Amino acid sequence: MTDAKINPKSVDGTQPHGAEKSRQGEGSTVEVAPPPDVIEPDPELTPEEAEQARKRYLLRRFWISARGYWGRGGDRLSWPCTIVLLALIGMNVGFQYGINIWNRAIFDAIEQRNASTVYFLSAVFLPLALGSMTLVVTQVFLRMAIQRRWRSWLTTAVIARWLANGRYYQLNLIGGDHKNPEARISEDLRIATESPVDFIAGVISAFLSASTFIVVLWTIGGALTLTIAATTVTIPGFLVVTAVLYAAITSSSMAIIGRYFVHVSEVKNQAEAEFRYTLTHVRENGESIALLGGEEEERSDLDKTFANVLGQWALLARQHMRTTLVSQGSSLFAPVVPILLCAPKFLEGSMTLGQVMQAASAFAIVQSAFGWLVDNYPRLADWNACARRVASLMVSLDGLERAEQSDALGRIKHGETEGDAMVSLNDLSVSLDDGTAVVKETQVVIEPGERVLVAGESGSGKSTLVRAIAGLWPWGDGSVDFHADRRLFMLPQRPYIPSGTLRRAVAYPSAADSWTLDEIKAALDKVGLDYLNEKIEEEAPWDQTLSGGEKQRLAFARLLLHNPDIIVLDEATSALDEKSQDKMMETVIEELPKVTIISVAHRAELEVFHSRKITLERREGGAKLVSDIDLVQRARRPNVLLRLLENPRSLPKGKATSSKTASSSNKN
Repeated sequence: MTDAKINPKSVDGTQPHGAEKSRQGEGSTVEVAPPPDVIEPDPELTPEEAEQARKRYLLRRFWISARGYWGRGGDRLSWPCTIVLLALIGMNVGFQYGINIWNRAIFDAIEQRNASTVYFLSAVFLPLALGSMTLVVTQVFLRMAIQRRWRSWLTTAVIARWLANGRYYQLNLIGGDHKNPEARISEDLRIATESPVDFIAGVISAFLSASTFIVVLWTIGGALTLTIAATTVTIPGFLVVTAVLYAAITSSSMAIIGRYFVHVSEVKNQAEAEFRYTLTHVRENGESIALLGGEEEERSDLDKTFANVLGQWALLARQHMRTTLVSQGSSLFAPVVPILLCAPKFLEGSMTLGQVMQAASAFAIVQSAFGWLVDNYPRLADWNACARRVASLMVSLDGLERAEQSDALGRIKHGETEGDAMVSLNDLSVSLDDGTAVVKETQVVIEPGERVLVAGESGSGKSTLVRAIAGLWPWGDGSVDFHADRRLFMLPQRPYIPSGTLRRAVAYPSAADSWTLDEIKAALDKVGLDYLNEKIEEEAPWDQTLSGGEKQRLAFARLLLHNPDIIVLDEATSALDEKSQDKMMETVIEELPKVTIISVAHRAELEVFHSRKITLERREGGAKLVSDIDLVQRARRPNVLLRLLENPRSLPKGKATSSKTASSSNKN
């Protein structure tokens, strides 16, 4: 069980939120840097230019956080792994050069029919090949280790910011390009951290290979002399010139043909995310859909969303076809061009067969290095799209974090009460993130042991006020103060049931083994779920298996185990019948006699379990507190329906008394 000072940022639990840092699986601490300054777009830009500027900023925003992996607060093995990887890339280029020299020697020996040299070179090839393979395998291991650890570090950092201060909930309340954060954190962030490592390793390898083998081509090929119309033309380093021209043609062709690749890939990823979200939405609301018979409507919505996915895939397929045409054509011509260029020199005897084959091999390597962009342009486009989607989530989190540190928008403050008061609302106003008022200037002090009912018509801001008290709703003014060293527990209308065993569901948010089996069984007995005692250790989809009423009963069992000081009930008995509702409230009052309760409910029958009633009234400019009365405690007969049948006018009504009388009654 979590023993901590009040931190009213939790839903359905008492766990506090710590500072914005956490530990990743590899053992290092992730420290989250403050959000960067906002860059306002130039108002003189056209919509197209503004969109391009936004995309550039998103890529910059991604790197601001991502490069922290190599910073002071990053992973301790980031630089050692990176340095060793770079060294392996250089060594592998050296082995490529050795194999290139071997090609020249073996073909020269074959041309000279030198059997002993052929046999010797055949034996030499084995260690060359083994060395190259060992380097490549080790390089793959290190590259993927960096990718894994970088993803772990950045994912941990983003999740830490996402979960901090209830931002995962607040994102649902604000506008912005942050839909489907779970897909951005899982799939998009994976691609965003895997691809750059591949790109950087590929670029460095391509640069070293091109630099090394351009020298080989220049040395072997020498100058080419052509006679055109009685004019002699000498082209120095003709193989190098040809390789550069060839690469320029293929790369420019790829750039022109694939110029829309990034945009198409980005739109495709967004369509995929929306399709996943729709499927998840159907699964999570399966019971309601089944009861309403909404399968056809859901099928229509899924078909529409999936059709969008297929349409975007078709556009992406066309881009792939065009880029494949360039890359495939390049790969077919690259080995042939140097042989044709060297053929005249070989035929006239100025080049040996070994030199021709060495030149062909070197030309292919140089062309592969120059054509790296041709082969990786689709992946580069996919990375652009994914990095921007991750950055969009980061930007929204930046906005929430800035709002927490600034008074420009207005933030509800949280502190500690003076004296014995358990909760106090001091000139509390609650507003939307755009400043629109929901509740205005509420002043309430709640004493220890009081049971306060918050009432009002629908839309008067009751649930919003409760969320502000619990710390989930940040925007507004005034303060919410709690007694020091007291724990808050909130029961929402739809209790959260985690995956796993029933024991874990009852113990949540604490660990499943925080209580003994007997203690958990006793809690289930008290809320009328004793028939589940035999299934406590059973893993099942309890969120789908339990009914709405059973989930609310389970939430009350969870409440009894945690034994908090303050309880916030937000329509926590709405799925229960009146008898079960009375039983739950009586159990809470009996088992936790000193607990302070704040309830939001529409049922008038709940008044009997409360000592005080606060009424909100919806008005223009925000709901206001219009009454704060003490309720007279009265005996309650078990069968309300029977009294109604005997005398329809005999039902009790709430009666207001003076604060002094009610206070005396509470003490008694």
